[in-house]
Amino acid sequence: MKREKEIPLAPIDRILHEEGCTRVSEEASRLLRDIVEKIARIIAKEACELAVHANRKTVMKEDVLFAARRISKQIPSLFE
Repeated sequence: MKREKEIPLAPIDRILHEEGCTRVSEEASRLLRDIVEKIARIIAKEACELAVHANRKTVMKEDVLFAARRISKQIPSLFE
């Protein structure tokens, strides 16, 4: 079963325009959305695992930060 996208295209399009893009194709917005969602899911999974490892049910801010720092080193290899 194909997973539905969680992030709408409008905020992605807005971000691209706010960063100086004059025109943005729908294909570019969709690709950026897919990349952002993929990274967010990886961080979320890692943060959940950190909370479980610490014997907690609640994911804390520190879990997300640690997970983000940890996977940021892997980002270039995620899309090769």
